[in-house]
Amino acid sequence: MSPNETLFLESTNKICREDVSNSSFVSFQIWDFPGQIDFFDPTFDYEMIFRGTGRSSLSSTHRLHLTVTRAYAVNPDINFEVFIHKVDGLSDDHKIEKQRDIHKRANDDQVDAGLGIHLSFYLTSIYDHSIFEAFSKVVQKLIPQLPTLENLLNIFISNSGIEKAFLFDVVSKIYIATDSSPVDMQTYELCCDMIDVVIDISCIYGLTDSEAGLPYDKESMAIIHLNNTTVMYLKEVTKFLAMVCFLRKESFERKGLIDYNFHCFKKAIQEVFDVRVQVQQNRNSSVRGGGANSL
Repeated sequence: MSPNETLFLESTNKICREDVSNSSFVSFQIWDFPGQIDFFDPTFDYEMIFRGTGRSSLSSTHRLHLTVTRAYAVNPDINFEVFIHKVDGLSDDHKIEKQRDIHKRANDDQVDAGLGIHLSFYLTSIYDHSIFEAFSKVVQKLIPQLPTLENLLNIFISNSGIEKAFLFDVVSKIYIATDSSPVDMQTYELCCDMIDVVIDISCIYGLTDSEAGLPYDKESMAIIHLNNTTVMYLKEVTKFLAMVCFLRKESFERKGLIDYNFHCFKKAIQEVFDVRVQVQQNRNSSVRGGGANSL
């Protein structure tokens, strides 16, 4: 759905829960509350929502303090990610001023209540890719393997003559990791557009009538030459993830070296996944074993 089409959407009139589980790494829920519902009413089971929450993202700042204090009482391990939405109509200076004002008022409320809760704030809009970038930063905080992934990307680009690399969840266009160099919005938007192009073309030419599902597999690859001598290179990492790289045209002449280094990177990523799965299996076994012993 394009941003302009959202103008015709009806207002939220009931609680909606969206499950995002398109990737082996990206897995979370989004709860959308109508503004008129008081979910801290004694008759409302708000503990059911916040007890299992890893992050909470709300745009209604007038109830932010109440939400934070109540949720923190239910789950002290919760972290709060606040999206300051619909900022597309503001100038850059006004955006920063609004963010600073909301941040100050929210922190003052926490200090007055004697709480040391950290709040993170993001300026977002549906008319650009800021919402995807904000969700990317939120999701990255949920990934314990993030330092390992960033280190692997740093090693890959330093040995391949690549300027910038992202590890994307293909379906959501959330990047779960990138190298240590700064991220600018234009580069991120180009990555998202490239993924859209790859999926759209694959839907037309990559699937037969008997096939269904996401037109993305181990053979997926794309190369785009920009008009400023920059090359964009997309390669499949897993059935959920893709790497998108930026490099100079002269560096891309060593494509054989890049592909070999990518093969090593992909193998290392798989080992990270295997360790993650093994840890989860061991944890589940310990839980079942502890339950059996308690009987």
